[in-house]
Amino acid sequence: QVHLVESGGGLVQAGGSLRLSCRAQRMITSTFNPATMGWYRQAPGLQRELVATITGSHNTNYVDSVKGRFTISRDNAKKTVYLTMNSLKPEDTGVYYCNRDGRELPWGQGTQVTVSS
Repeated sequence: QVHLVESGGGLVQAGGSLRLSCRAQRMITSTFNPATMGWYRQAPGLQRELVATITGSHNTNYVDSVKGRFTISRDNAKKTVYLTMNSLKPEDTGVYYCNRDGRELPWGQGTQVTVSS
């Protein structure tokens, strides 16, 4: 079974940066490479929302609230997806998860991002 492992979260002041990683363990390359992968976040008391996606051909898409500040990327050789977050705001606080867009995999534990004002 595929296991998604997120890491890289932490506590940062507003305006700071973080780089999140998500490794798809036990996902075979021929399945990972063409998959559209996404980063999601769940703020306290709110539903999980999709914030960024990247296709197998590296086309990216972002929710308006993170455009210009977040960058999603992937390394197929490592079966890893990244989310580089700059100019962080307190409203970016939440647990960040990755998953395959469209055909959901078992959710990982996520990584906590806390942005202080």
